[in-house]
Amino acid sequence: MRKLTILSVLMLLILAPLAACSSKGDKVTIGALTYTENKILANMMKELIEQETDLKVEVKGDIATSPIILEGMQKGDIDMAIQYSGTSISSFTDIENPQDSDATLAQAKEFFAGDDFNFAVLDKLGFANTYAFTVSEALAQEHGYEKVSDLKEDAGNYKAGFDTAWLERENDGYPAFKKVYDIEFGDTNPMEIGLVYDAVKNGEMDVVLAYSTDPRIVSYNLQLLEDDQNFFPPYDAVPFIRQEILDEYPEIEEIIQPLLGAFDEEKIAGLSGKVDNDGEEIEDVAKQYLKDEGLLK
Repeated sequence: MRKLTILSVLMLLILAPLAACSSKGDKVTIGALTYTENKILANMMKELIEQETDLKVEVKGDIATSPIILEGMQKGDIDMAIQYSGTSISSFTDIENPQDSDATLAQAKEFFAGDDFNFAVLDKLGFANTYAFTVSEALAQEHGYEKVSDLKEDAGNYKAGFDTAWLERENDGYPAFKKVYDIEFGDTNPMEIGLVYDAVKNGEMDVVLAYSTDPRIVSYNLQLLEDDQNFFPPYDAVPFIRQEILDEYPEIEEIIQPLLGAFDEEKIAGLSGKVDNDGEEIEDVAKQYLKDEGLLK
């Protein structure tokens, strides 16, 4: 009897570290794009998950494009990310109803649930971050620019800065834009999205493609031009999670639920402005928001 007790104790000592590995040793990886709002939201998810579980969460930031994140999720290198509905679909197929935000999200849910991806697409965070053609306020006033079509006569003389991914995308990128608007710029320059704002502010570029929620649009006195041909599809921010991860840790969906529907364009731009304009750290802004909302202890 004593031998059995000793053996049992030894087995417990051997198995205890393995049990600890299976719970506290597990890790979830969140992919984040290069721009501030995406990294803030990724860090919010990290903080909530680590508070409520024994999971270790790693944020992989500054990933160049959404397709790279989605391919990383397919391979299992990335477990979850904030994506944008129209961008995610158009990276792989046509958007069936590009004028309908809810229909586009429904298509994303169905498309990415398929065997090629097996991702869960959750509901909207509450804001859309769309592309927007942008010029300086001075240039807009000089030529009376209010909508994208207004650029047609002068576009051939303009230097334009676009993020690299948009220049190359077939469905909602520059090739399709030229056909819809019958506009081609004289000089197109691939740029990191974070650099376009200073470029147009300082006159290095005449026209850039900006993100509509970026706080620098206001602080730099930039003018967004109306997409009068309704070229851009909905770009609602939504969490994507590998279904395999949700099957293993179903509590993750409930943990990040308070973020769904919690943001509008003004709120997310304000949070980004704390980083881009005021110099605060991304992690600090994410934590402070969660504390202010009573979500983080």
